[in-house]
Amino acid sequence: MTGVTYRGVLTVDKPHKALTKGRSARAGRNAFGRITTRHKGGGHKRLYRLLDFKYDKKDIPLKVETIEYDPNRTAFIALVCYKDGERRYMVVPKAVKVGAELLISEKADLKAGNRLPLSKIVIGSFVNNVELKPEGGAKIARSAGNYAEVVAQDAVMTSLKMPSGEVRKVSAKCWASLGELSNDEHKLITIGKAGRSRWMGIRPTVRGMAMNAVDHPMGGGEARGRGRRKHKKTRQGKIVDPGKRTRNPKKYSNQLIVSRRKTGKRGVKK
Repeated sequence: MTGVTYRGVLTVDKPHKALTKGRSARAGRNAFGRITTRHKGGGHKRLYRLLDFKYDKKDIPLKVETIEYDPNRTAFIALVCYKDGERRYMVVPKAVKVGAELLISEKADLKAGNRLPLSKIVIGSFVNNVELKPEGGAKIARSAGNYAEVVAQDAVMTSLKMPSGEVRKVSAKCWASLGELSNDEHKLITIGKAGRSRWMGIRPTVRGMAMNAVDHPMGGGEARGRGRRKHKKTRQGKIVDPGKRTRNPKKYSNQLIVSRRKTGKRGVKK
């Protein structure tokens, strides 16, 4: 069992009360109470931090006051104070420390934590919290250690290499923050025991072959053989073989994809 060392990184152990609220656990259920995501439930009680993903306060300098842990996401968050006195929570890049002065502006310097339109960012830069539509709020590269790379620029579009390896065109008017996000050691964590998964709200996963035929396409039978089934399937009967393409061929954003992400066990496109 392994974890992340927070000593020397986090500066406070309690959140800013004005930017928190209670949140009931949904346990993978939708508005009708039906389970739409399996293997969720239980877990430790969490206090929700209200994060700013809109970044709509522009041309006002801000200062990082604290670096904090957020149980609702993998990256660390920062409490920032704008020059007009307003405080907000933001996802913080790895290179940003307490006391750093940042800026959200078209005229901002090219340094970690500053936020600019993609058209102002040079090729080869790492960016996070990227918008997919102008003024639509950050949507891409928001988790621990993640970043997208600016690989090309033209008059109206910017080509980004996504964390998945996909190369996609995004409007050059969209905004992005510079730098690689914090807590990049998160991917090295070994949970180690079942109880720790339960603290995180992750319930056990039962093999389909261990179920009855009425409960799963792979269930039932006296032996372990699949019989006439050629492919692994989900509980809903969808094929899950490695490399199987699941993207809708008529999806609206297909024309924006320059290079598909690699799929399959060895990362080879099928």
